[in-house]
Amino acid sequence: MQQDILINWSPQETRVAVVEYGAVQELHVERTLERGLVGNVYLGKVVRVLPGMQSAFIDIGLDRAAFLHVADLMSSINSRHADADNGGTSAAPLQPIEKQLFEGQSLMVQVLKDPIGTKGARLTAQISIAGRLLVFLPQDNHIGVSQKIPAAQREDLRKRLQTLTSDMGGGFILRTNGEDATDAELGEDIAYLRKTWARIKEAALRLPPTSVLHQDLSLLQRVLRDLVVETTQSIRIDSREQHEELKRFATEFMPATLQRLQLHSGERPIFDLFNIDEEIAKALGRRVDLKSGGYLIIDQTEALTTVDVNTGGFVGARNFDDTIFKTNLEASQAIARQLRLRNLGGIVIVDFIDMMQASHRDAVLAEFQKQLARDRIKTNVNGFSALGLLEMTRKRTRESLAHQLCEPCSACMGKGVVKTARSISYDILREILREARQFNPKEFRVIASPKVIELFLDEESQHLAGLSDFIGKPISLQSETAMAQEQYDIVLL
Repeated sequence: MQQDILINWSPQETRVAVVEYGAVQELHVERTLERGLVGNVYLGKVVRVLPGMQSAFIDIGLDRAAFLHVADLMSSINSRHADADNGGTSAAPLQPIEKQLFEGQSLMVQVLKDPIGTKGARLTAQISIAGRLLVFLPQDNHIGVSQKIPAAQREDLRKRLQTLTSDMGGGFILRTNGEDATDAELGEDIAYLRKTWARIKEAALRLPPTSVLHQDLSLLQRVLRDLVVETTQSIRIDSREQHEELKRFATEFMPATLQRLQLHSGERPIFDLFNIDEEIAKALGRRVDLKSGGYLIIDQTEALTTVDVNTGGFVGARNFDDTIFKTNLEASQAIARQLRLRNLGGIVIVDFIDMMQASHRDAVLAEFQKQLARDRIKTNVNGFSALGLLEMTRKRTRESLAHQLCEPCSACMGKGVVKTARSISYDILREILREARQFNPKEFRVIASPKVIELFLDEESQHLAGLSDFIGKPISLQSETAMAQEQYDIVLL
């Protein structure tokens, strides 16, 4: 399946679309102000050592000094090593921090956690550099395999990695998405990681303390490292300056991608060529229409994502069973694409339309697994449950598109629905009755949205007048256009 990668760059935001035969398969967004510091390597300067807390404050050029605990010092690697396979640790006494660090000392450190509020960044002196398939541990000799890879495969993968890196210094951990990588792909990643470490060491000798030695790759650079595959025909970008930057990066680290880099210089914006903005808008909606007339309803919650398949207006097949089968087949293709497009991770429950024939269920499951096989993110399909629901998981790698671009609605507070105007009017009547039992104002004034006030003046006017007579107080109304339907105030005058 041939693909093109389109990059729309602006000073505030980078957007990347992966397109296959005219259809958008993946969307990636990175905003300049939201880029964190995690993964960045600095030449820090020790400004204070705290023996009582066994920690130190390190100046890395930010507004606030960063924090380093003794357990995250490089010298503790051999005495406190966390095995990537089983998460276990072998405890051994650590040398006190005051015997390892002194004020004014230069120290290479890496950011573990971004600064939050009044707290500075959290640091480690145990440097690790992430590649597409591997993590490089330049100060260690450990060869590990991600715990998320099935245990039965781990030992073979570890031996294979040891063979590939036997004549090199440093350690490596195979990431989950490197499970099926070829030796050639692993070799490319190893070469990239070792070259990156060489540049970091060279910068540490050349630059003064508090300097940045290495920044985690930007989205533009990760396109070349993570998204380019054998079937990628072109990588088109609409910024001349960034095109030159990418060429320099590709020349040094990813020479195989260089010939595919292209500068888009047409009059039409690059995302207009494939209606990318329209696809983004669709990917933020609940409903996805299918060509046959059926549709999907996608709901994302904190715990899981649900996908409901509906036939809609599709009546083209000879009988109802065929209609359901063809709708589910088309839906399986669309769902796999939507998972990639929206970057939905975690547990996913798909409610296909009930199929009476086992052969139909098997065919839909096979088609769904075939479409998921194209996903660069690891997926696991458990098949149909006793209730006829298809259960699967997709690894979380970053925020979903909706979480990146949207926030909860201020009117419904993320519920997706609001109470009707009549429900709100009855809430107001009950609230006035409660207030009247506790207080004795001259008058109650209701301030609410125009739709609620209109209801009080018309259909609910009798109930309002009856309550006013019952409590013996006048009730006045005030319409406030700025108020959402569920908002109201009851003022005691």
